[in-house]
Amino acid sequence: MIRFFGFLFSAGSIAVVAGVAVIGAVLWIYDRDLPDYDELTNYQPATLSRVYSGEGEVIAEFAEERRIFTPIDEIPALVKQAFISAEDKNFYDHGGVDGLGVVKAMVDNVRRVQTGERLRGASTITQQVIKNFLLNSESAVERKIKEFILSSRIESALSKDQILELYLNEIFLGQNAYGVTAAARRYFGKTPGELAPEEAAYLAALPKAPSSYHPVRQRDAAVARRNYVLEEMAQNGYLDRAEAEAAKARPLATVIGGEIESDLPPIPNYTYFTDEIRRQLSQKLGKKELFGGGLTVRATMDPELQSLGARALRDKLERWDRERDGWRGPLSTLEGISADDEAGWREALAAAPAPSDIEGWTKAVVLEVGEKSARIGIHEVEEDSDGHYIPFDDVKWARPRLDGGRLGAAPRKPSDVFSVGDVILVKRINKDDGSFARWSLRQVPLIQGAFMAMDPHTGRVLALQGGFSYEASVFDRATQAYRQPGSSFKPFVYAAALDNGYSPATIVLDAPVVVSFAGGDWKPKNYSNKFYGPSPLRLGLEMSRNLMTVRLAQDVGMDIVADYAERFGVYDDMPSHLSYALGAGETTLWRMVAAYGMFANGGRRVEPTLVDRVQDRRGETIYRHDRRECDACAADAPGEREPWPRPVAKRIMDRITAYQLVSLMEGVASRGTAARLSALGVPVAGKTGTTNDAKDAWFVGFTPNLVAGCFIGYDNPTPMGRGGTGGGQCAPVFQAFMEEALKTHPAGEFKAPEGVEFAMVDRYTGERVPDGSGGSAIREVFRAGQAPDMYQTAAVVGDLSSSFFGGGDLPMSLGGDAATIGDGESDAAGGAEYGAETGAEGGAIERPARPQPPRSLDRDLESGGLY
Repeated sequence: MIRFFGFLFSAGSIAVVAGVAVIGAVLWIYDRDLPDYDELTNYQPATLSRVYSGEGEVIAEFAEERRIFTPIDEIPALVKQAFISAEDKNFYDHGGVDGLGVVKAMVDNVRRVQTGERLRGASTITQQVIKNFLLNSESAVERKIKEFILSSRIESALSKDQILELYLNEIFLGQNAYGVTAAARRYFGKTPGELAPEEAAYLAALPKAPSSYHPVRQRDAAVARRNYVLEEMAQNGYLDRAEAEAAKARPLATVIGGEIESDLPPIPNYTYFTDEIRRQLSQKLGKKELFGGGLTVRATMDPELQSLGARALRDKLERWDRERDGWRGPLSTLEGISADDEAGWREALAAAPAPSDIEGWTKAVVLEVGEKSARIGIHEVEEDSDGHYIPFDDVKWARPRLDGGRLGAAPRKPSDVFSVGDVILVKRINKDDGSFARWSLRQVPLIQGAFMAMDPHTGRVLALQGGFSYEASVFDRATQAYRQPGSSFKPFVYAAALDNGYSPATIVLDAPVVVSFAGGDWKPKNYSNKFYGPSPLRLGLEMSRNLMTVRLAQDVGMDIVADYAERFGVYDDMPSHLSYALGAGETTLWRMVAAYGMFANGGRRVEPTLVDRVQDRRGETIYRHDRRECDACAADAPGEREPWPRPVAKRIMDRITAYQLVSLMEGVASRGTAARLSALGVPVAGKTGTTNDAKDAWFVGFTPNLVAGCFIGYDNPTPMGRGGTGGGQCAPVFQAFMEEALKTHPAGEFKAPEGVEFAMVDRYTGERVPDGSGGSAIREVFRAGQAPDMYQTAAVVGDLSSSFFGGGDLPMSLGGDAATIGDGESDAAGGAEYGAETGAEGGAIERPARPQPPRSLDRDLESGGLY
């Protein structure tokens, strides 16, 4: 017997030693490649970044994991108690691993195996923190061993509250909500401090399996799990029995289920403005920092101007689309729709895709088609007792668009346009007194465009609209679309001339030009197919004369013109081709508006920006656009001088040149191709632009305090046809915007710098005339000493005898890569027509065919390219 017990003791001792050795070996093996847990002591969770408008309104959030980090001392006790009760009731008592909990789980799992129930886990909150932060990729056995090793070490390195803070901010709780603060907002529209016991208990029920406890799809399971947590809270002494029972009896009401209307502002959708911020900050700071750094971004957007710009652009695009591009059918068609089944059609309509970011528009479904109207059901609009209708008079414009872009016959009855089940877009139309008039059919236009407004002194972009609807097309035509600027480029040619000895009254010949290059001859012409002889430089810009511009560019030198274009940022590396003087290159609205802003501010460089400042999660400024130094900004004593920020922008243009150019472009907006803008009644300058066959239409203009630009054209450059010019398309957009914007951004006056003098000259001949002269006399601006003598004209560019009167051509060489472009501006008004139809011999002057680019080009610059 003694020998038997001695054997058992020896075997047991050996087994214990062997077990200890095995455990030691396992610990030694896994201890060698344990992750570094020191990073938890300096943990910075991936936190969403917010973008604020200039008015302090949240306009965007950037997040891969929607998390709002909350320090543990700001998380209410009720929330902590709910999660501890649900996940680790002995959290404050164990050292990282709950031994008693493990034993209970093992015993309970024996029963669960027999009944086929899901096995119960025994991971503590500490172990879950380790798994979430450090051990995501290991197998279950390896992970558990490492959890056991790391738990005691982390418990000795961090306090319980620090561990709980990591857990409550990191845990995923479904609906793209990470952490309790984001989840409280997502599910209940509240902050954690506003949660009721049953709401805190529901959040605590989610870590186990968020998708298994969805508040709508798995409501019964969600309520059962919530009530389990409430019961645990009562047993642990966190709630008294009456509170727990009352909380269990309450229904599960959430924002997701529609039972609660959130008081918190909704998460804003992306717009062209905020998406461009995303692109630019991702490049500057990195995508990881932007989407997880908890940044506070102060955007430059003025919400009022943004709304004005978007509305002005949309109104113009929509009017054009109705007149020219016809009806292209419904967004989609819902089958089996009945007007009597309101719940059915509402559910189907809610799921139907449609853009929702167009002011005043909403989606609807056609329920019945009658003889004089169509009955519709409208998304999120209650049914009237008589229903909602679109009258036939509202859809007479809806000619069907046929193959090849042709328009069919006008509709004669509602059924020519509508079918039951059609998903369409509609807009409420009101009477003058604001009362309801009718519902009106709408569609997203084929033609597209962009609008941008900027402060010319700081570069702050106040409005940016890159298309009709961001949800319909995310392509940003303000920053991403490279299109030909046409005549809106001409001011850079004239700036180069004014800076090199020319004056606004310098005479330039408007006569036929032929440019020879390797692929053939280029014969530019004016939009009117006429030429006007000797004309002042001012008239050439106001009336957008192509032939004068080409002649001027050749005389100044295209290398100088290219330098100006690059200096102002229109192009990065502009070829010295004469066709570029008429806007044959490709650039963006973003660049053009910024360049015109430098004309408006007197010739100082400004960089356009969508962001004023970026702060990190600690409030430290990591980016600031305004780098001006401020004199006396620290002054706080009475009598000290007021703070004054000193400009640091580099001057890239002579002040006098800038003022002369502004004066010329004021003429464009008062007498020239954008004369309609004179109705604004304030100093406005700008330039229209249109390319060959009216494929691209532009207008960029400015007051002393605000610069704005518009581009309109089809995404796949296609001729717009009659009226598709910068003056006809974009100038009205600028005008509509400015009419409202001037109420909050007064224009002021363009101030003349020192060193200029004014003299009266005849607008058409450039001849100086006495002060007080009427008719075509205007007050012209010259450099001091540059004004011509009385009844004299300024210098002449070009050989008038051989080039104009002889009807001859001006040979110029471009090299082998010339491109061509014609201007679509109205150059026919103003000024006598010289020899427009006959040459020196009395014969008709042959009108050259529209020029084509040489076949050797890699792409068709004439058409504007495909971006």
